[in-house]
Amino acid sequence: MDPKDNTTVQNLKNRMKELVDILNEAARAYYSEEKEIMSNLEYDRLYDELVALEKETGIILAGSPTQKVGYEIVSELPKVRHSVPMKSLDKTKDLGQLQSFLEDEIGMLSWKLDGLTVVLTYEGGELAQAATRGNGEVGEVITSNARVFEGVPIRIPFEGHLVVRGEALISYENFRKINEQLPPNEQYKNPRNLCSGSVRQLDSRIAKERHVHVMVYTFIEADVSMDQFGDSKEQELLWLKSLGFDPVPYQMVTKETLPQAEKAFTDIVREYAYPVDGLVLTIDSIERSAALGSTAKFPRDSMAFKWQDEQAPTKLLEVEWSPSRTGLINPVAIFEPVELEGTTVKRASIHNVSIIRELKLGIGDTITVYKANMIIPQIAENLTKSDTLEIPEFCPRCGGKTEILTREDVQVLVCANPSCPAKSLKALEHFVSRNGMNIEGISEAIIERLSEQDILNCFGDLYRLKDHRDVIEQMEGFGVKSCDKLLDAVERSRHTELFRLLAAVGIPGIGTAAARLLADAVDQDLQKLREADEEFLSSIDGIGPVMAGDIFRFFRQQENAEMIDDLVQYLEFARPADETEEEGSGKSLKGMTFVITGSLEHFENRDTLKDLLIAKGAKVAGSVSKNTTYLVNNDITSTSSKNKKAKELGIPIITEDELIAILH
Repeated sequence: MDPKDNTTVQNLKNRMKELVDILNEAARAYYSEEKEIMSNLEYDRLYDELVALEKETGIILAGSPTQKVGYEIVSELPKVRHSVPMKSLDKTKDLGQLQSFLEDEIGMLSWKLDGLTVVLTYEGGELAQAATRGNGEVGEVITSNARVFEGVPIRIPFEGHLVVRGEALISYENFRKINEQLPPNEQYKNPRNLCSGSVRQLDSRIAKERHVHVMVYTFIEADVSMDQFGDSKEQELLWLKSLGFDPVPYQMVTKETLPQAEKAFTDIVREYAYPVDGLVLTIDSIERSAALGSTAKFPRDSMAFKWQDEQAPTKLLEVEWSPSRTGLINPVAIFEPVELEGTTVKRASIHNVSIIRELKLGIGDTITVYKANMIIPQIAENLTKSDTLEIPEFCPRCGGKTEILTREDVQVLVCANPSCPAKSLKALEHFVSRNGMNIEGISEAIIERLSEQDILNCFGDLYRLKDHRDVIEQMEGFGVKSCDKLLDAVERSRHTELFRLLAAVGIPGIGTAAARLLADAVDQDLQKLREADEEFLSSIDGIGPVMAGDIFRFFRQQENAEMIDDLVQYLEFARPADETEEEGSGKSLKGMTFVITGSLEHFENRDTLKDLLIAKGAKVAGSVSKNTTYLVNNDITSTSSKNKKAKELGIPIITEDELIAILH
């Protein structure tokens, strides 16, 4: 081989390795962390480049995303192996290629729903298990959450074994409502990320509040004669509908009618209630689909069609910098209005400093913008690349010095002033929000007005507002009744649960679900949590070492310690309703402490077992300590940290069967 050819191939391999690393990092952030570090447009462009290079060189590198399906599982949810592996779909943006794929077959054209794939298993007419797609072979068990999803029947009029595949979704309307309740830096980028976090919630109460809806599009296994479907997948879908499922909307097409059907979907996509990122064409014939089989990654009977994103050039007028309660100052591009997908667009989030520098932005530059999935405005490209945009040296709210920090390989701008009013106001907004102390009726505007009167500057001031009744009653729009209403809401919040305080005070990375884990792990003892070391915090299910370090440092900071001391003098903590001890039937477990880990066989989930143990008088902790009576783990030989700790301390490790014997 010509040495020059060797050099060319090596250069191509180097580029492929670079693309593999970039795409895998983007996929990891998107699927496992619900973060978005690049636009869909950019991901597709780089992915297509990698596919082209693999074809050109005949080389596929280890770890290539063209050979991988789904995401790697990183949560604490129990795992399950799928009976039939779930593969991705091959895709095209060329309608002609889609027609060629169909050939002379009849097809079903449906939405390519942009949510999280779920697998529902029914036994004897009852929902027995629900799981996420995971990496295509192993998923996470989400049965307790699925029971509160809309569109998932708990019981169906079919007594046999049935495995159904569908997509969990959150509507744009609910996405907007949920985001409106969150501070700007905690808002979700898109409904798909919100849905992923909701489906995989450790707390099913939160999942229910998010109004997750499931649409099904096929079944994988069923104890039923296939003859009844007449070699038609449409009939399979109609059968699922008769059982109580919500099937994905579809149209039957031929090669000739496909363009008209595609246009019909395209014409209504902007008004469709749920997020989609294209269409799916599936051959209707069951027999033909079976004959076609599949590749290592793609089934050969289906293909995804992704729209060409409509782009428009415009002029960048300014970049608006918006401070948040965590000190992050978030950039938003303001540009000359353009028409995209039938609406006028003039703003787009840039997310962080890294993206600004990657785009080489400057005021006056000509940029192209588009709507990701025809919905979310994004900057596609900077045609000018002047790279002259100045990053603010001073906070736009307080005038304090700013700093550029690197967080998880991404550069962000922060306000270094700990007394920045924006931080205080945003922190107060979060504190009173539904995901915090849930103090009704205190809006952002009211917080600002109370702050302007110098009677609300920190969390503790909320509980001192009753001392300023005369000032509040004289405020515009207020009077005796409205003042009473505000003060009553504050008074009600004094009687609360520990997890609400932990979720409200701004501990990095701690939302409602993680706050519940912390509160349970310390048996609702705030002082124990304040004194906890990083080793103990890391041992709590769902709290990793990075988060543990953040929690530890939060409670060690003097200003935070003083803030907590100020607050707790006004608060009365009650044990959560599901942890109130009550006399249970059967043997009492009073005085015993259990820790539960690993997957369960006889109980639906850990919460179900936990409720039973508490009802019988026991305590359930999140980590093994010298006070633990039993560690419940069906895999006694596991080398997990909990098993190791139990063995070190001489704590008995028992299976579910052994626990059931103790209960009786």
